[in-house]
Amino acid sequence: MKALNIVTLILLIVGGLNWGLVGLFGFDLVAAIFGAGGALARAVYVLVGLSAVWQAIQVPRQLGE
Repeated sequence: MKALNIVTLILLIVGGLNWGLVGLFGFDLVAAIFGAGGALARAVYVLVGLSAVWQAIQVPRQLGE
């Protein structure tokens, strides 16, 4: 479970940095690396989204400790 939390946090950091680049400079790093609209870029976006859901589920558990 700890490994999953670490992986999801890393993906959220990557996603957050990517959105920061999009907001500041209009530059999508994920699309630049994997191709805009490509299957790999979409997979990264889906994984970032699932990571956010996983971390959101973990919040009540963390607050309860």
